[in-house]
Amino acid sequence: MSSTEPNTPLPPQWPAPAGETLSPAEVRADLRVSWNWRDVLAFILFAFVSSVVISALAGFAAGMLLHLPPSAMPEGSTVKSVVIVVGQAVWSVIAIAYLYTVVGVRTPDPFWRSIGWRRLAEGISPLRFLAGGALLAIGVQVAGQLVSRNVELPIEKMFENRISVLLLMALGVLVAPLVEETIFRGFLYPVIARQFGVPAGILVTGVLFGSLHAAQLWGGWGQIGLLICVGIVLTWVRARTGTVVASYLVHLGYNGMLFLGLTVVSGGLRHLPPHA
Repeated sequence: MSSTEPNTPLPPQWPAPAGETLSPAEVRADLRVSWNWRDVLAFILFAFVSSVVISALAGFAAGMLLHLPPSAMPEGSTVKSVVIVVGQAVWSVIAIAYLYTVVGVRTPDPFWRSIGWRRLAEGISPLRFLAGGALLAIGVQVAGQLVSRNVELPIEKMFENRISVLLLMALGVLVAPLVEETIFRGFLYPVIARQFGVPAGILVTGVLFGSLHAAQLWGGWGQIGLLICVGIVLTWVRARTGTVVASYLVHLGYNGMLFLGLTVVSGGLRHLPPHA
């Protein structure tokens, strides 16, 4: 499969700033973006600071509304899960707004097209990517059973009651695939691949994707390694097709299958307590 828009016009600010390895003629059309390393570093700084601030504000707001001290919001509790999910959702909106502003300043083209959301090639069904994501989830789950660990993963605390799981499902299906694919495969990958080449771009972006989730899986080093592999696969799909739409569909199929499996093994979540 190839990019659906091989003749996409170069962004207004092309050629790339000094220091880029490849010349315009050597760069694939889907990597010809108008932002650069300074924009990437600025976004990373913004993402870190804003996530800390939003998490703190979400916790403070929950405490004020419910008159609860921080000690009354232990990991795995319903209140803590709401704080985490709402904070992540708010951060996602702010992150996309930030990227929208950066890309909008750099090019007059529509934001989603500029950041890599191009249509799939004619004749390619979206279902093949959704199915691929589902198969990837099954493979990772099987591999995960073969990886030994002696600690409870932080994210597992959010699967201890029904409300927390439903919130996590909503975040994992409605928000995470869209936002994470836009950031990693749309914004970061083109700059990395343009500098170091597509293979390195696939590897580095995959490692960054897995590292982002390391806090949720801390102590489960095999699980972190598997998630890095998932990130590499998602970036390979983006590189192979030339569009973030493909990696988004794989990501959606992956997350959807994970939650479907959880729903089945928990008897439609009936085996979980309603809240904690």
